[in-house]
Amino acid sequence: MPQLVLIRHGQSAWNLENRFTGWWDVDLTEQGTAEARAAGALLAAKGLDFDLCFTSLQTRAIKTLNLALEAMGRLWLPVEKDWRLNERHYGGLTGLNKAETAARHGEEQVKIWRRSFDTPPPPMAPGSAYDLAADRRYAGIAVPATESLKDTIARVLPYWETRIAPALKRGDRVLISAHGNSLRALVKHLSGISDEAITSLEIPTGQPIVYALDDELRALDRYYLHER
Repeated sequence: MPQLVLIRHGQSAWNLENRFTGWWDVDLTEQGTAEARAAGALLAAKGLDFDLCFTSLQTRAIKTLNLALEAMGRLWLPVEKDWRLNERHYGGLTGLNKAETAARHGEEQVKIWRRSFDTPPPPMAPGSAYDLAADRRYAGIAVPATESLKDTIARVLPYWETRIAPALKRGDRVLISAHGNSLRALVKHLSGISDEAITSLEIPTGQPIVYALDDELRALDRYYLHER
């Protein structure tokens, strides 16, 4: 039976400051570092092991993976990094405090930007301090100016189909360290969650999610590891 575990990165500096982060690269807090180590320790204690790992090109997810693997004594495992597992791009909201943005634009508008399935935030302005078009990790990539959850799914799922699903089907035990919205994209796909229902799904930081899958990668069960 294929084994898949998902982990959202530990608390980041901008999670703590309640700011829209998206593609901007911020580090883990002390709490986030502890969450990542605890996730690895829990995986080891529950007897879970892996053959292949996937993560994004963002520091908070990469560090979470490395800290978890270190706690498991598995830093040597192969890791594939790809931008398609990055967080959703928050466009012109990047860097803004969520409460201040709600005060300026109204709670309902910010809720639509944050939680609707197919309405993206305003695009990032040209020349923004948070523009990553010149970042060498994204060389050759058309960095988006903004993304909805629907847009995020449209880049995550082809990567799932071409890289992750084949690994699971050949018997690799897979660990993915990524972000709230890129993981919501995978959970929506695997668990058959509707466009409406996925908008209310929250994924906490640093808590491993275990999927039991059949040989066709259909979900038989999904649970947080600390609950079993």
